[in-house]
Amino acid sequence: MPGLEEHVADAKGVRIRYFLRRGEEAPLVLVHGLGGAACNWTPLVQLLGRRYPLLVPDLPGHAGSSPLPATPRLDPLADRLLLVAERERLGPAVLVGHSLGALVALRAARRSPASVRGLVLAGAAGISSTSRRARKALTITSLVKPGRRLAPYREVVARRSRLRRLAFCWGAADTEALAPEAAERFLIGPALHTDTVSAARVLVTDDVREQLAGVRCPCLVLWGARDAQVPVGDAWDFSRRLRAPLRVIADCGHLLIGERPDACAAAIEGFVDSLGRVEMSP
Repeated sequence: MPGLEEHVADAKGVRIRYFLRRGEEAPLVLVHGLGGAACNWTPLVQLLGRRYPLLVPDLPGHAGSSPLPATPRLDPLADRLLLVAERERLGPAVLVGHSLGALVALRAARRSPASVRGLVLAGAAGISSTSRRARKALTITSLVKPGRRLAPYREVVARRSRLRRLAFCWGAADTEALAPEAAERFLIGPALHTDTVSAARVLVTDDVREQLAGVRCPCLVLWGARDAQVPVGDAWDFSRRLRAPLRVIADCGHLLIGERPDACAAAIEGFVDSLGRVEMSP
């Protein structure tokens, strides 16, 4: 992760790898999605790291972090995230979660409101991902493990337009906008994963709508207009229930943090700035 220091910490018996950049501004914690890794955020790290302190972890069972003993709920993932942030004295922080990471961030905000200054939910799972169709798709993906099969060839796949389109047709609406460097970062993690199945099982049974009423911090809902994994209708539902502004990015799919990092960074910066204005107002 360019410009960030790599660390490893024990969090309740789980080895968590994370990347850190310190600074004077309000910190951001970037939480990747199911089957992802900290390095998925590289394009945004390069943009946001110019201004903000950053904490970018590998979730348990993903990439450089060891698996949880059991994952009956998302709470244990949120607890580990909070422990690492507390260890580095980064609270209160703005949590930016993508897909599954958005649900982990939401749970963290509910479990420790004093630790979370605000939430950015990017292509959040938790509504359509609980449908029967989504359950079947995740089951098949968990068995076939396409990401692990592609990982050894990630450089070739990322740099050839046709292969990139085939590999990312599920998540990127515009694979030409997905830079080869960003595409390669999405293919690094799967070769290192030790347990993404447990998180997938929780994801398809956890209806987030039951949790939203308990979120008290300011939120921003950030979505790709052409997201085929979690459709934009889910974004409106999140926005309405959280009473949060919605920013929809045109010609963009589920992998918005890689497809349109400039637009995502601008939305995140605007949200953080708005938090500062609210805090300074009498």
